[in-house]
Amino acid sequence: MSINLRTVYAFAREMYPKNSKETIQYGTAGFRGKAEFLDSVMFRMGVLATLRSRYREGAVIGVMITASHNPEPDNGVKLIDPKGEMLESSWEKIATDLVNVSDQELEQHVGQIIKDNNIDVTSSSYVYVGMDNRYHSPRLLKAVADGVIALKGNVREFGIVTTPMMHFFVVAANTKEAYGKPTEESYYEKLISSFEKLRNGRVENGNYRNSLIYDGANGVGARKMLQFIKRMNNSLAVTVINQGIGTGKINEDCGADHVKVKQRVPVNMPDVEPFTRCVSVDGDADRVVYFYTDDEGQFHLLDGDRIATLVADYLMEQIKRCDLNLRIGLVQTAYANGASTDYIINELKVPVSCVSTGVKHLHHKALEYDVGVYFEANGHGTIVFSDSAKSLIAEAAKTNEDAKSLLLIIDLINETVGDAISDMLLVETILNHKGWDVKDWSAAYNDLPNLQLKISVQDRNVIKTTDAERVCVEPQGLQEEINKVVANYKRGRSFVRPSGTEDVVRVYAEAATKEDVQQLAYEVGRLVQRLAGGVGPELVNPSNAHL
Repeated sequence: MSINLRTVYAFAREMYPKNSKETIQYGTAGFRGKAEFLDSVMFRMGVLATLRSRYREGAVIGVMITASHNPEPDNGVKLIDPKGEMLESSWEKIATDLVNVSDQELEQHVGQIIKDNNIDVTSSSYVYVGMDNRYHSPRLLKAVADGVIALKGNVREFGIVTTPMMHFFVVAANTKEAYGKPTEESYYEKLISSFEKLRNGRVENGNYRNSLIYDGANGVGARKMLQFIKRMNNSLAVTVINQGIGTGKINEDCGADHVKVKQRVPVNMPDVEPFTRCVSVDGDADRVVYFYTDDEGQFHLLDGDRIATLVADYLMEQIKRCDLNLRIGLVQTAYANGASTDYIINELKVPVSCVSTGVKHLHHKALEYDVGVYFEANGHGTIVFSDSAKSLIAEAAKTNEDAKSLLLIIDLINETVGDAISDMLLVETILNHKGWDVKDWSAAYNDLPNLQLKISVQDRNVIKTTDAERVCVEPQGLQEEINKVVANYKRGRSFVRPSGTEDVVRVYAEAATKEDVQQLAYEVGRLVQRLAGGVGPELVNPSNAHL
């Protein structure tokens, strides 16, 4: 098989010309931006996925077209490596360079990638492609497929799927179906089978009630939850809102990010009894948060920190019951609420690691434990089990019923990536096992009031951080000023970090009271505006807001 790189150039020039001079960078979320500027990016990512597959000796590489929790006009693309992990970091730079070269330089640049990485272009390559349900995703999927075809690769299109489903398909294919078959039906069957065996016909227990409101963010997660419901034997009573068919735009006033950041219920919320369990996923269903309203109508959030502590507590209990010597650890980011960290260390006695924001950092750290639990506060996370842990559990399961349940838990978990539906089914399993309602779950610890701000700046790259993004080292003097401000507030904590996709600096603050956290966030935000090149209107002091 011979490949003429002029074909790549001709494809790009005629069908997918580069129509933006703005430099974009491959980050944790891949590439994201306005959909009208992404056609050339998608074509080139199809090319790169084909090269990556050949570099990995014919392993399947996944491509997911989604902008996750971003607004509907946006879209994006990210590559999935053979084990279901994010694209290897060294190839992120290759991806960035590839999408930013001009059409005229493309042919030569692709040739250089082949040469630098010693890629055998005569070997076979396999690329799986999926997309979310944005109206422009089909057009962009075709661009990816054309990029694969231009280099004579093999492409399999899965249509509309969640991001976690794409990760599942890639791992299933590369394990020769040991993880499951790379089909939508196999994904449903694996999760539902383990969930219903764990439930064992007991749909209610103690304070736990078989009733759940599911906010699908008008995204693909709504569609797939409806498919789950069709296949489940009434083992979970779910009402799906924001289904995406005449109910609004993807992520608009709904979804996990809206509920987490705005601290309020999504649109189209039905009238429900106080303390009814409610769950929100994001646009591509890789994030999940729970929430409820109390008998006074007050909103309460149960975010990724709450899920992590619930899961860690349950797994610790099960491992002890199996009498297994396994090292369990929990991985968080600086966004984790300080109260959750205190609870994990002091009450659960589970080791905690803090890493930089981004699921690839959490996943990598979690692999250091026999059982690694990781969740970002935004609800993105999963649990990973080492091969040795799985072997020990499987051996114990021959004589121990609790170990058999642990094996079912492993099947219920999508270890490859954060999976909103898998994580939700795990939470439902644990709450049912404990006989807990949301009041019981909330009673574990009290969250510290917290607030996040986005500060527009001229150039986000002026901000440099260290210590898992908790300390700002540039611009000089900013961290010292933050420390002075934080010292004025009881249980105060604040940090700043640059956005990975836009010229914005993100400010996180927490303190003992709601009033304190509002003032702390304002003061740190003003420091960023003053010392890091802030643009736009000056922040309003919350203490003067009523004047």
